[in-house]
Amino acid sequence: MSASEMSQERLENQRLQQQYNEIAELAGALAHEIKNPLSVIGMNMELLAEDLADAQTPQTRRARSKVEIVQRQCHRLQNLLDDFLRFAHVSQIQLTPGNLNEQLQRVLALFAPQAHECDIEIIRYLDADLPSILMDERTLEAALVNLIKNAMEAMPDGGQLTVRTRLSRHGVALDLIDTGKGMDQTTAMHMFEAFYSTKEGGSGLGLPTARKGIEAHGGWIDVQSEVGRGTKFTIEFPLPPRIAEHGVGQGAEATSRQTETMAKRSADVSMEVVAESSAVRRDQE
Repeated sequence: MSASEMSQERLENQRLQQQYNEIAELAGALAHEIKNPLSVIGMNMELLAEDLADAQTPQTRRARSKVEIVQRQCHRLQNLLDDFLRFAHVSQIQLTPGNLNEQLQRVLALFAPQAHECDIEIIRYLDADLPSILMDERTLEAALVNLIKNAMEAMPDGGQLTVRTRLSRHGVALDLIDTGKGMDQTTAMHMFEAFYSTKEGGSGLGLPTARKGIEAHGGWIDVQSEVGRGTKFTIEFPLPPRIAEHGVGQGAEATSRQTETMAKRSADVSMEVVAESSAVRRDQE
């Protein structure tokens, strides 16, 4: 490719990026404009529902039922708009040094009551020597919440969620492994597309928002899944430049190997959902 062609391609990419930014800004403004009248509708429906709470006649009971339908749809639209605005604003982040383990612990604490209620065991293998990464706490928290929420919803009858942090060749990695229903190939291919959802009433923006948030941190996300076995998400974040210049070193690689060994030794860890544990799965069968 000649220098002229490269320059033209660069200009075209800049033009497309500018168009995307303008559309995203317009869509965000439109979503905000929709939220305002929707809030008014929701509040008035709530007041109307209170007026009809003691409905005695068939006519007023029918009216109350219709009001409840409108309330549910208002709530659904409100959630959809909130999800969309989070998706649209993910790129607006401010990165500061932070600890991935601490962020994970805070998010897992949010899900502790639900895990207990749904009989889901959360197993942690968090590398104590994990270096800091550059993060935007709110954006990263939202991404982790979406991923863990997705894993929990895949285990309605209980199961195990393994959370593991480790050093990798390129930075800091996080594995989220569940023993849920797993996904077929079609779902796995489209799961990160905006508005794609296999769940009734789902907005289809949770996982796309998670991926967008991770990529805004310079990271990437990979998924392995098997129907009836479960799913493994692997997220990797780059090291800050100062740490990356010196490399993670042999000690860091040894720590990573030690963490991996600890996870494999536990009989309770649900590693059968990934290819690396196929031998363990065969022994159990």
